[in-house]
Amino acid sequence: MKLNLKKLLIASALTMPLIALAADGDPVSTKLSDSVITAKVKAEFAKDKTVSATDIKVETDSKGLVQLSGTAKSQVEAEQAVKIAKNTKGVTAVKNDIVVIQ
Repeated sequence: MKLNLKKLLIASALTMPLIALAADGDPVSTKLSDSVITAKVKAEFAKDKTVSATDIKVETDSKGLVQLSGTAKSQVEAEQAVKIAKNTKGVTAVKNDIVVIQ
């Protein structure tokens, strides 16, 4: 009996984040794919020496639109961030709200 209760509690704990995602209105699969796209873009930023992965924020909507915001040290950095995002699988469009500070 204790083992079944323990399994039930573990299963409930693992599914709670998925239930919370679904409560936002989009299907869980959509939320997960949005997160994957965002993670891929951020990972590519981290690999690139031109782009600061910590200063540029990435958000992805359910249709694959990536919105970039935050700050860049140069126009070259901002343009490279947009280029990386556009070339990431799953991205349908990129909205550039990056502010260049000098």
